[in-house]
Amino acid sequence: MRAIIIEDEILAVNHLQSLLNEIGGIQVIAVLDSITSTFEWFQTSAQPDLVFMDIHLADGSAFKIFEYVNITSPIIFTTAYDEYAIKAFKVNSIDYLLKPITLTTLEKSLDKLKRLTGGSVLPAEIHQLIASLTKDKTYKTHFLMPIKGSKLIPLLAKDIACIFIEDGLVKAKTTEGKSYIFEHTLDELSGMLNPSDFFRANRQFIISRNSIKEVDYYFNNRLSINLKVPVPEKILVSKVRVSEFREWFSGN
Repeated sequence: MRAIIIEDEILAVNHLQSLLNEIGGIQVIAVLDSITSTFEWFQTSAQPDLVFMDIHLADGSAFKIFEYVNITSPIIFTTAYDEYAIKAFKVNSIDYLLKPITLTTLEKSLDKLKRLTGGSVLPAEIHQLIASLTKDKTYKTHFLMPIKGSKLIPLLAKDIACIFIEDGLVKAKTTEGKSYIFEHTLDELSGMLNPSDFFRANRQFIISRNSIKEVDYYFNNRLSINLKVPVPEKILVSKVRVSEFREWFSGN
């Protein structure tokens, strides 16, 4: 099977290629790191048997590729905690790999793609997916938070410094240092909050841009995020998400 990888992070490319070599039977014939290079490659090359496509590329969203190229090959998207995309993939039966990719998830993803699509992703499914990801979305600006007794008090999203999991509970810490307990899961809250203002740093934390005090380099090419309010544990951004964090923080 001939495959191409569309990904702009060299570490992610090397990791995926290593897993594919372990599985065997898949030859990576091209690695493309941008919308432009992908467009140019498809202008002169035959459709591959399989495409691995990262959602966020150096020159924009990978979905822009479909405005210029008619890709008829089966596609497996890759993403790093992109909750909205994950939901869209499930609805449209298009598979995805959540970074960091493991051998088990890669094998299951390849098997699932064959079962669901019979070896191809229909163009109509691609267009439906793009529409579901680019349609206007309304994000929560207020929450009603239960407190002791029978009271509910309003909590403004802009006043949230971070949301995290502690002792099995999902908690919010405000910019004033107050704490509240959410009934929603962290995954659900990721879809409710405006991604321009909030970032899913890891499986334990959602952080607000305005709450960030400083960022330190950490072991193994990770980042350590220090907030203006105290938190129960160190907030680390994995090395595969460092570029995404930089783009988010700078407003790109």
